[in-house]
Amino acid sequence: MNALQKKIGLHLLGWTLYIGYSFLGYFLYHWRFEVLLLTMSQHVLHVIEFYLCYFLVFPLWMKYRQWWVLGLGIVGVMFTYIAMRYTIEEVMFKALFGFSNYTTITLSYYFFDNLYWAMPGIFLGAVVWALEATLQKERENRSLKQEKVQAELAFLKTQINPHFLYNSLNYLYSLAYPVSDKLADAIIRLSDLMRYMLHESKDGKVELQKEVDYLHNYLEIYRLRFEDNFFVNFNIQGLVNGQRVPSLVLIPFVENALKHGVVDDASAPVTINLLLENNSLYFDVSNRINKNQKDQTTGIGLPNIRRRLELIYPGKYSLDVQGDGQQFKTMLKLQEV
Repeated sequence: MNALQKKIGLHLLGWTLYIGYSFLGYFLYHWRFEVLLLTMSQHVLHVIEFYLCYFLVFPLWMKYRQWWVLGLGIVGVMFTYIAMRYTIEEVMFKALFGFSNYTTITLSYYFFDNLYWAMPGIFLGAVVWALEATLQKERENRSLKQEKVQAELAFLKTQINPHFLYNSLNYLYSLAYPVSDKLADAIIRLSDLMRYMLHESKDGKVELQKEVDYLHNYLEIYRLRFEDNFFVNFNIQGLVNGQRVPSLVLIPFVENALKHGVVDDASAPVTINLLLENNSLYFDVSNRINKNQKDQTTGIGLPNIRRRLELIYPGKYSLDVQGDGQQFKTMLKLQEV
């Protein structure tokens, strides 16, 4: 049984107990057809109220975090209840069965009296929704803790090899420097890449400038393969000044563009744009798709990237991927960098 089936089953059980208890009183004390119909209409209206609050009012309030959204939603549910109850009990029942719930009353009395009767469905919806939201939050927190532990274990397993490579690269640089400046420069750039990958911080973030430097080093190493036939435009707009981002959050998109795109055509260069504006970061990468590339996968593990962004920027990022078979483009936005 999956989570949705379990939730539906619990809701059905809850309504069975709630409505069954009410009808128990009817069978024990009333035995009147009018009371049965009025009890049934009341329960139907409470169920409608419940799910209006459960699926609409409270989720919207949680999304926008504005009290006026909650107040307006509850008032709307109350007016819906009053209008539907009047239609059912004062119009339909009177036309079909010859009776109504209220006799001679004023409109104001009917309105304020039903404000009271509208409360149980709203209150019940609030309690159930809050309880489920709390349980869901606890499950997510447990899941995050487990993912963090697994990530830390995976990171520890990779420590020995990268450190060994980093130290080896420094040694190779000392050997290559007297022989070839170009080779030595490539080695030192690769060494810088390795050092950046080993960087640690308590919150997993680094200064944006270091991420930008990493991208520049990565592009320069890639350029060695193509020399003068390497066409990549890296544009930065805005001031890179103290912003912090998760380490290696931008490189997967660039890596994907270079691996699966065309980089040796001056008429269709790979374009990388970084824009900083109003405490937000905009990063887009576009490339023409290389039809001769044997590996046609995206190569960047989009589900993993989205999951990482969701953990670090919940509700504060957007990632859009576009492709038409000719061009491929990724657009990332991070808020509050």
